[in-house]
Amino acid sequence: MKKIFLLLSLFIVAIMSAKAGSMPVDTGKVGTSDDPKDPPLILFGSVDTYWKDDFSGKANIPTSFGNEQNSVSIGFVDLGIKKKVGKAAFVGELSFGPRSDQSIPTSGYHIQNLYVSYDVTDKFNLSAGYMSTFIGYEVISPAANFNYSTSYLFTNGPFQNAGFKATYAFSDKVSLMAGVFNNYWNTYTSFVTHGAATTSGDVSTFGAQLFLNPAKGWTAYLNLATGPYSGTEFDLTTAYQITDAFKLGLNAADFSAPNNGGGFSGIALYPQVAVSKVVTFGLRGEYFTYKNGGGNVTAFTFTSNIKAGAITLIPEIRLDTKSAAFPTSFVDSNGASTNSATQFLIAAVYAF
Repeated sequence: MKKIFLLLSLFIVAIMSAKAGSMPVDTGKVGTSDDPKDPPLILFGSVDTYWKDDFSGKANIPTSFGNEQNSVSIGFVDLGIKKKVGKAAFVGELSFGPRSDQSIPTSGYHIQNLYVSYDVTDKFNLSAGYMSTFIGYEVISPAANFNYSTSYLFTNGPFQNAGFKATYAFSDKVSLMAGVFNNYWNTYTSFVTHGAATTSGDVSTFGAQLFLNPAKGWTAYLNLATGPYSGTEFDLTTAYQITDAFKLGLNAADFSAPNNGGGFSGIALYPQVAVSKVVTFGLRGEYFTYKNGGGNVTAFTFTSNIKAGAITLIPEIRLDTKSAAFPTSFVDSNGASTNSATQFLIAAVYAF
């Protein structure tokens, strides 16, 4: 408890400092150019670190990233560059650190995004390469998430898709993306395994996304990814900025593995309330279940974002309760099996 009191004291100091004055914010631009035909190269990214402690004194809740127990640990260094000249653009993003290693299955590589795009018209865009997935509410970089820990839906869904996609904007309220992607998620190249041998695969996953903007501040994405190797996932991601202070998000998904191999389904709700320009409180409530009797888990994550210029402090308390059949193991302070776990975490994320 002394650790938690000390950390809460640090939060108060951070809040007071942030109210007193904001820190300089990076422009994210490399070089200067007065020529509109040659805009500057844009640099973006983040750095993050965290400390986490399960109330049992044991490591529990092994969702993606942030799993080290009672340790001042690191996430990753995320470095991206992008540029658009005329109708052509590219994005390249590299990452280094434990969060990178867990999100990129290809050993020795550090690529999060590497793709090119071209605006055929003002409404029609083509993109090709290795891209962060279009499915789900949460993403790999902690700078773009409200919670530092991740949901079970995020952990079990795709992280990246390599392929070719076309997006057409019917208006600023409706657009449609459709594309073909490698036969497996999260790979730079397609492949097929025959026993001990691996051969070239195919581009056999179809993906689509319908974007809707029903009202001011409300966005919704209906997503589909399906293929004989990857399986089929239906996903709904939506967020509504109901007032200046209150935002409500939702993610629901259903995944069926190929060849009747099971799958999962789940739903997560994300209400957030901004109490000032500096401090926002939020809750992630999630229910997740594996198909074919694989068990279920209910998780509640209470999180705050405290802004101090380009740095965001993220304290959070998480409570997970699972069924006996759920494959993840939780243990109590004596090392005995239990169906519930509670952890406290504080992270610092610098984004530019």
